[in-house]
Amino acid sequence: MVLVGKDDNIQVEKLELGPFGTNAYVLVCRATRDSVLVDTPAEADKILERLKGTNPRYILVTHSHSDHLGAFSELKSRLGIPAAIHPLDARSLPSPPEILLNDGDTVSFGKIALKVLHTPGHTPGSVCFLTGQYLLSGDTIFPGGPGRTGSPADLRQVIESITKKIFVLPDDTQVHPGHGESTVLKKEKEEFAAFSSRTHDPGLCGDVLWLSS
Repeated sequence: MVLVGKDDNIQVEKLELGPFGTNAYVLVCRATRDSVLVDTPAEADKILERLKGTNPRYILVTHSHSDHLGAFSELKSRLGIPAAIHPLDARSLPSPPEILLNDGDTVSFGKIALKVLHTPGHTPGSVCFLTGQYLLSGDTIFPGGPGRTGSPADLRQVIESITKKIFVLPDDTQVHPGHGESTVLKKEKEEFAAFSSRTHDPGLCGDVLWLSS
């Protein structure tokens, strides 16, 4: 477990789990100890251990790829709390979600409100969660580039999601992605500016980096 964010209202902790080093996040309201879990990669016992001493309210899923869902069924069964995902990714869950998330929705727990940003491209139903200066970005954006895409159309879509939904946020927004380390939005905006100033192969997709693709 790594503490990646903390202020007077919220604590954000990251657990890197499973064979793909997928990040799960535990968000805790400091006033009430209510919590939410963002993504369920693997190793349910480690996640449950971290949730001890909190009041879990929701399982939130950024997107439906299997490396984010390895412990979903076990956690859902043992916690007995609602799961939430965007409708376009809902069919890939092991069991139907109780809540369908749409762009602009708010998920509240304790005194914390999470805003839902629909950011398609990596998957049709990818979402990010925003509260204060903390953005949980799933596989939409990473340090240095967007999430992996399967076609040039998907790359164009994820770039549109990033520019219209994420790059409009303040420069000091902390970005906590679905794999690896965190970043700060100012850095990503600057590197994307370099990317967008160059011409690119119309077939570009896959693992793209702002500075070298």
